[in-house]
Amino acid sequence: MSRINQLLIVFVFILVHSCTQKPDFLPQIKEQFNQGNFTEAENLIAEYKATGLSDSLAFEIEILEAKMERIRIDFSKTEDEIKSELIPFFPGLTDEQLRKWESDKSLEMKIIDRQPKYFKRAVSNLSMINPEAKKIWEEKQGSEPDPLDLFCLAHTEKLVQQFETGRNLLETPAKFRIDFTITLKPDAVPAGETVKCWMPFPRESEPRQNNVELVAVNHENFEIAGNQNLQRSLYIEKIAVASDPVIFEYSATFEITGQYQKMDTAKLKPYDINSDLFRQFTSERPPHIVFSDEITVLADSLTNGLKSPFAKTRAIFYWIDQNIPWASALEYSIMECIPEYVLQNRHGDCGMKTLLFMSMARSLGIPCKWQSGWMLHPGEINLHDWCEVYYEGIGWVPVDQSFGLQDSDVQEIREFYLSGIDEYRLIINDDFDSSFNPPKKFYRSEPIDFQRGELEWKGGNLYFDQWNYHLEVIKIK
Repeated sequence: MSRINQLLIVFVFILVHSCTQKPDFLPQIKEQFNQGNFTEAENLIAEYKATGLSDSLAFEIEILEAKMERIRIDFSKTEDEIKSELIPFFPGLTDEQLRKWESDKSLEMKIIDRQPKYFKRAVSNLSMINPEAKKIWEEKQGSEPDPLDLFCLAHTEKLVQQFETGRNLLETPAKFRIDFTITLKPDAVPAGETVKCWMPFPRESEPRQNNVELVAVNHENFEIAGNQNLQRSLYIEKIAVASDPVIFEYSATFEITGQYQKMDTAKLKPYDINSDLFRQFTSERPPHIVFSDEITVLADSLTNGLKSPFAKTRAIFYWIDQNIPWASALEYSIMECIPEYVLQNRHGDCGMKTLLFMSMARSLGIPCKWQSGWMLHPGEINLHDWCEVYYEGIGWVPVDQSFGLQDSDVQEIREFYLSGIDEYRLIINDDFDSSFNPPKKFYRSEPIDFQRGELEWKGGNLYFDQWNYHLEVIKIK
């Protein structure tokens, strides 16, 4: 064979091979997504899907599509709508003031498809995040003590007194009944299709939550995940009926106690750094527990010169309490790294504050783990997240960073939630981002936490805008 023929064969092989290679749209899609050009990203996705995708690529595309949909839902308000909400409180509002609040992250905004779009709770958050705006807001609205703060202050004072008289909080459980309902809107899926539902279900969580008993379920076939599942669920399948909502319900009872640890540093021992516990609960958990330079430098600066792990967690707890105000959160699934978002934006809700606390504590070699579910305080039933810190020589101690420091001159009461927790809780999760049993096929509505529930059908995930959830609580004793 001649040299020319050989070269011709090689050329033809390369040409044929290159023609059969599928184009890789993913880098372009991600670039458009990161720039907020969602329509361009969606057009590229449609082209990419037409080439045929592997399962792993299809799932990655599913996540990007879900994030764009969810960002649009969270950032749904126009500049005119935001101005109309702000002007009653700030009659002299100027564009310059608006830009200032946007630049200092007090007023959350994204550019989506080249248009400014604002977080749906941006205005109410502004009154909590920005000191100047908060002052004006309070002058217009008035300022009253938070009923939850007053309740917790009085209640934790009783718990500390109980502890100091030698009565163990773990020996005096409260008993609750809960009725949990998820309602899928009519015709959210075609009639005759199967809807799969995972409902949050109480865990047996030592030493505080025990004696979990199912009372009733509104379907004959259901499956309760074993207690080894750290995000525990009750699973039901139902068939959709035209024009009717699909309703999932269960009732259960459980007992739960408060816990308080008066920290005696003399009892603290050096950590066994070779133990499985230490290695597991001081490790990074990307993407939301990452020892970035910002996290490690901040943690080190706050704890410089401190020796005991409790002194270090105390320093972190105080700093977050005094520097990160509570504000309504974006959906967790649209934040790439929650602690990084908190530090950049200087606010967060309970789970966001907790993940920041955990990231800093773990970066210092202090074991801590996630816990979450619901807060059940009278008049304040809501989703809630907190954590636990492990102290060698003492054990696991609850920390509720979001409940923070209380308005008291008595140190034990002021710092109660630094080493204690009340009994008005429902524990669903002893970890975050944990798998379900049975497993979920599609990308979760909430891939980190699990308090509201999850739904899907063969056509995909059913997001929060397609269904409602409700928790009724009765304190039995």
